[in-house]
Amino acid sequence: MEAITKTLKLDISPETAFQKFVHDLNAWWPAEYTWSQESLERIYIDARKEGLCTEMGPHGFRCDWGRVKAIDPGKSIRFSWQISAKREPVPDPDKASEVQVVFAPTENGGTLLQFQHDGFEKHGPDGAQYRDMMDSEPGWTYILECFRSYCSS
Repeated sequence: MEAITKTLKLDISPETAFQKFVHDLNAWWPAEYTWSQESLERIYIDARKEGLCTEMGPHGFRCDWGRVKAIDPGKSIRFSWQISAKREPVPDPDKASEVQVVFAPTENGGTLLQFQHDGFEKHGPDGAQYRDMMDSEPGWTYILECFRSYCSS
């Protein structure tokens, strides 16, 4: 199954873009794309190999939605995407797709963000439909536009 690929040009350095993407996730990730929605307390990535990608909500709610597979601070991160097509957590990492984000320098001192989400076949029979949904305007296009807006502010 074909991977989703996206690119963004940002007017900040790769190191700053990486910092904002990984360490400021709570500031830019759209709350409507979480389980807690408007009650979201925190969403974050523990930026180390095997670190968890976690959402914290009201009354101690916690959901680990991924795990860092590889990280090169300031340059790239790859993490499992343990969310099903039905927006349910997928505890089995063998049934998770993967997201990779590379922060490449541009000649003008900015960043070319290279995004890839692949492995949708691991999501089972709904994988192709899930891929198409995530590749649509309200999918990764919207999510990455939220990131671009955050980087511009």
